[in-house]
Amino acid sequence: MDTRKHEYNGENIFEENSVDWRGRPSNPVKHGGMKAASFVLGLQGFEIMAIAAVGNNLITYVINEMHFSLSKSANIVTNFIGTIFILALLGGYLSDSYLGCFWTLLIFGFVEFSGFILLSVQAHLPQLKPPKCNMLLDGDHCEEAKGFKAFIFFVALYLVALGSGCVKPNMIAHGANQFNDSKQSKKLSRYFNAAYFAFSMGELVALTVLVYVQTHSGMDVGFGVSAAAMAMGLISLICGTVLYKSKPPQGSILIPIAQVFVASTLKLKQVDSSDPRVLHWNQSKEQPNGESTNNLYPSERFRFLNKACIKVEDGKESPWRLCTVNQVEQVKILLSVIPIFACTIVFNTILAQLQTFSVQQGSAMDTHLKSFHIPPASLQAIPYIMLIFIVPLYDTFFVPFARKITKHDSGITPLQRIGFGLFMATFSMISAALMENKRRNAAVNSNKIISIFWITPQFLIFGLSEMFTAVGLIEFFYKQSLKGMQSFLTAITYCSYSFGFYLSSVLVSLINKVTSKSSPGGGWLSDNNLNKDRLDYFYWMLAVLSFLNFLNYLFWAKWYFHNNRSPAASLQLESNAPKIAGDDNIP
Repeated sequence: MDTRKHEYNGENIFEENSVDWRGRPSNPVKHGGMKAASFVLGLQGFEIMAIAAVGNNLITYVINEMHFSLSKSANIVTNFIGTIFILALLGGYLSDSYLGCFWTLLIFGFVEFSGFILLSVQAHLPQLKPPKCNMLLDGDHCEEAKGFKAFIFFVALYLVALGSGCVKPNMIAHGANQFNDSKQSKKLSRYFNAAYFAFSMGELVALTVLVYVQTHSGMDVGFGVSAAAMAMGLISLICGTVLYKSKPPQGSILIPIAQVFVASTLKLKQVDSSDPRVLHWNQSKEQPNGESTNNLYPSERFRFLNKACIKVEDGKESPWRLCTVNQVEQVKILLSVIPIFACTIVFNTILAQLQTFSVQQGSAMDTHLKSFHIPPASLQAIPYIMLIFIVPLYDTFFVPFARKITKHDSGITPLQRIGFGLFMATFSMISAALMENKRRNAAVNSNKIISIFWITPQFLIFGLSEMFTAVGLIEFFYKQSLKGMQSFLTAITYCSYSFGFYLSSVLVSLINKVTSKSSPGGGWLSDNNLNKDRLDYFYWMLAVLSFLNFLNYLFWAKWYFHNNRSPAASLQLESNAPKIAGDDNIP
């Protein structure tokens, strides 16, 4: 990677090619570090506060105010949240290719802000909603939102989705870019934990204060408070402008990837060769012997792609026929992390249930604590109350202790962290199934309504699970040695959320279709009344699916580990030959 040389107090300081807010080379003394990252953490805390207050209580609004059925409302929520995370790819691409993290955050932050304002207006004006009606008592006769009313609602909702989707990966990447010196690896690991702490604080405030406002002052006021929170986040971002160091955009990040696949396809019949003399090396920085100081050595994984960097003509070949070794190896890194990413999709399908059916589960329970009414959506705050204490303890005590044993800057490797989280997620669904069976039996057989606190274990277990999986996944992807693609790689981790929520929608529809044929009373989730549905069966199915997914993850994690510990890699590490991609990031 290109470096710039700086002179401070007679010392030569080298850092990655980064610039300040004016586009000038950044000063490693004045720019970056935790002080700069703290302003990004401010945006992250306020943004998640705003979006979580909408997303976690949206199903209640869609049912009670817009009069959609339970299954349709669950799909609207999961599709909305899924869209947010799939649009993270767009945000990552625009940032790395054209805009840079800061400008992407600023532009799409205002798009998200405008969406919150429109949602507040739509919720406030009776002309933009169907006539009031009690869905619980008279659901069959309530008028569903259609036409212009539905149009305004979905425009507002997806403005929020577009803004939030493009903002999310860049918050993490822009904050992490403040520690792009290789000597700051421990600080980078601490930043990821701090980012999750900011996320937990934002979620906690959203699920307590903001949900309380929505419940007691109306959804229009609640959406307005979300808009105010987003405005505070943007102010925090702007306040740190002069302190940031940024990685300049690289131009389209997808074209070099496409060139590798095209070149390897065109040379499909070419005989593979590892002779350095016929390989096309990166000539941006040459040693006296003609080799690049930053060259990666061709690895054994995905050998068919190596043909893209073999020279077959003496003259200059088109970049669509001849790629550099570095270019090929970076594409291999992308391919090798896909299975790890895929193994977290089921994990996020479980998260979707906690934001939809578990909220409705709480609505069917006793929500009173003496004279105080607990909004069902606020149940999701329980794990975050725990996490705001556990995350600092984890970072302060566990990481240094584990670091002494493992010699890893993060205490345990990102892959180990992901695996532990995936394992715990299974027990969240087991707890959910047991508690739903208890709730349903009490309601149907004894006509009793049990306390809402019976379903807190499923939220607690999953909260702890998410702390390990989510942070581990982001750290794993960000630390891959792909130049200029940190925002895009971070966006890929958010796609896991998207696919998980879309999979949830598919599973709900599929389970309803399959079980309705075998059950005279309808499908497991076909009724608006949970006492008639079999949500506990659905939870048991997800518990089994989660455990099978964990076993699948163990296979791919082992595969990834051995691909990065191959004999060829060991040989290169022992010698002074060019390194193999991934050597610096062995999990």
